[in-house]
Amino acid sequence: MEKFQRYYLSFLMLIVYTNTIAQVNCNAVEGENCKKACELYNWASDRQGSRESQEAFDKAIGLCPDFSNSYMEKAVPYLKNGDFVTWKVLIDKAVAVDPKMHLGYRGWCKFQFLRDYNGAVQDLEALKKYYPEDLGRSLNGDYHLEVVKAMAYSALGQKEKSAAIIEKALLSKGYFKGMYDHYQLGVTYFELGRYDKASENFEKQSKEYDFAENIYFKSKVSKIRNKDYLDLKTLALRTYDEGKTMKDVYTHHFNKVYRKQIEAL
Repeated sequence: MEKFQRYYLSFLMLIVYTNTIAQVNCNAVEGENCKKACELYNWASDRQGSRESQEAFDKAIGLCPDFSNSYMEKAVPYLKNGDFVTWKVLIDKAVAVDPKMHLGYRGWCKFQFLRDYNGAVQDLEALKKYYPEDLGRSLNGDYHLEVVKAMAYSALGQKEKSAAIIEKALLSKGYFKGMYDHYQLGVTYFELGRYDKASENFEKQSKEYDFAENIYFKSKVSKIRNKDYLDLKTLALRTYDEGKTMKDVYTHHFNKVYRKQIEAL
């Protein structure tokens, strides 16, 4: 329970962070036009998605094309609405101006929204140039970006590499575990046919934060080993119906499991 509270507190802190990171100290911005662009950006960020907000970002970009945040924030409503073409045009401009600030965000979005796994790997590998020790976390706070990179490698079929990246991250000094790290590692080992390692990680996940998808894979391991799996299957269904599943506001988690899959086991 304490570990879940720690994850929950971390998520709340991330919400505060993402709500305040958009605001920039315009006194630190050089150049009169860029200061004005910064002020417009701050005003528009509080009204994200509105026509007035988008027009203000356009004015900010016109005043200071090198103020990368305007491109990034203008892009966000397009991402949320599924207009990935327009989003990519804008976020690519933000990255071109300031790759250190925006590569991680673009890499995460390529993975989570576009399922562009090659693009995600490229961005997150490039980010190491700027943050060799710690890539940071995904915008929703669920994963460290090293784990995001590992999941992208897994999706590309490089599962041994994926498992090695997550194992290394978990052993790193000062690493703050994500909510689903052991689950994702367990699924990767399961797909490799390494059921002992898969089971070990599903058990670790259960002790830290359990949910229907994790229980489902535990039941799959039991079935493969010719052990009684029906109780676990029933528990997975009940947990699913209770709403204790992998959730995301805008999209679906990697290795997400649905009720029909549990029923079919």
